[in-house]
Amino acid sequence: MSKVARVDFAFWIMKICATTLGETAGDLVSMTLGVGYALSSALLLGIFLLSLGAQLRARSFRPALYWTVILTTSTAGTTMSDFLDRTAGLGYAKGAALLVTCLAAVLLTWRLSEGTLSVDRIETRRSELFYWIAILFSNTLGTALGDFLADDSGLGFLGGAALIGGLIAATALAAFVTRIDRVLLFWIAFVLTRPFGATFGDLLTKPAEKGGLDFGTVGSSAILAGLLVSVVLYTTRRTRGAPRTS
Repeated sequence: MSKVARVDFAFWIMKICATTLGETAGDLVSMTLGVGYALSSALLLGIFLLSLGAQLRARSFRPALYWTVILTTSTAGTTMSDFLDRTAGLGYAKGAALLVTCLAAVLLTWRLSEGTLSVDRIETRRSELFYWIAILFSNTLGTALGDFLADDSGLGFLGGAALIGGLIAATALAAFVTRIDRVLLFWIAFVLTRPFGATFGDLLTKPAEKGGLDFGTVGSSAILAGLLVSVVLYTTRRTRGAPRTS
């Protein structure tokens, strides 16, 4: 039995909600609560490892557990990216280049080890580890790209979200009208949804004078958490009792 979520429209809605919540929750811990990027990265990475351990021990797909791990990769990725870009002084460009290299190395090793990068069926412990490591790096990379678009590109929060949203739409269209490998398109979309979440999260949290909606990290996190839980509960009820074949 596959232990990961089926990739459909609801999957992408929940992915965007989870990654946006990861952005606002990560900022809540590191900045609003004043924990700092280094300590919050260590703390949130530890929470990710705990949730990953529970996911690896599970014998079947558990929606709530699966999306908890997605959320913890996104939250840890937010503070890890901020630590590399700001505290370590790498900046967005160098930080993103380092994370692209790490993600490419994980995907290449996964491909050589398992013979495929398909996420339709994740059944072995080794493929599941590759899957989650790739997700952690892709979410961390997405934060760096989103911050670059929001802060350094001149597009602002709304412009950055619009640009990434357009790229996501183009990727979705390519899945229907081209013969581009679907696994490649999945990972492109997975990476792109993270900077979309990052820029959208900044749009929600930042003050109006900076181009944001001024909900703050607490208010934005509460709104996104409620939305994510609602969609997860809906999809769980929809599929309850139906056999999982992928």
